[in-house]
Amino acid sequence: MTILDLPAFAVILPARGALLGIDPGSKRIGLAASDPDRRLASPVAVITRTKFREDAPKLWGVHDQRACVGLVIGLPLNMDASAGPSAQAARAFARNLLALRDVPCLLWDERLTTAAVTRELIGLDMSRAKRAARVDMHAAAYLLQGVLDRLQYLLG
Repeated sequence: MTILDLPAFAVILPARGALLGIDPGSKRIGLAASDPDRRLASPVAVITRTKFREDAPKLWGVHDQRACVGLVIGLPLNMDASAGPSAQAARAFARNLLALRDVPCLLWDERLTTAAVTRELIGLDMSRAKRAARVDMHAAAYLLQGVLDRLQYLLG
């Protein structure tokens, strides 16, 4: 399967089934999952990055445990919408995952998700140490929720 745009992603997905949101950072991979009806995204886990061949089975384990039917991977574009090294790394990460399994995959613009989530966690008076441990999975949930909301709008 190739990386799809939102309309193609919406069409290819089965009527029900969870989606796995992935925020691939350089140090950690944040994971979130939706409910099977695709209404709500929830933070699930953080994988501390090592090597892809060690990280991928952990990610696919969460995918299988949650019975996910598609992937939503954060695409960290620059503020001017250009693709820098982080966006290229996210695309390579997506291609590497798709080389292992044939699942629908969407890259989703994640500009400012980490900043928004960090502000939220600060507002909850969460300590810096706790924020550092949780921000990636909450960012994954934030970007996944954006996709879920857009899918609801598209599918009406």
